[in-house]
Amino acid sequence: MTIGPGVRLEQDGEVVIAHVSGEIDLATAPVIGEQLSDVIPNKALGLVVDLTETSYLDSSGISLIFDLAERLRRRQQQLRLVVPEDAPMRRVLRIVDAGGTIPVLATVAEATSEIRDAA
Repeated sequence: MTIGPGVRLEQDGEVVIAHVSGEIDLATAPVIGEQLSDVIPNKALGLVVDLTETSYLDSSGISLIFDLAERLRRRQQQLRLVVPEDAPMRRVLRIVDAGGTIPVLATVAEATSEIRDAA
């Protein structure tokens, strides 16, 4: 299901997966954040945000990720990010220490499995 420009959702049991493509910047981050917050059901164990097809992530996108993690944490749900090992975005996430708060994994399968194991 597509919920907006560049965001496609799928459900894998009790885990919601959001595939985000294109850019996450000052113009798109608020819209993407609102879309994702609105579609996560209370019964979901968590959300996997797949950034494999994301071409650009600025500070607004980083802020979106941390805000989303906090919202989900308050609802006792988990967040996992998927970023390929060789993606430049992984370096940016290391610089801001995103992995210290939000696990960053290489595949959607790893991320969904980790959410289920932690539940």
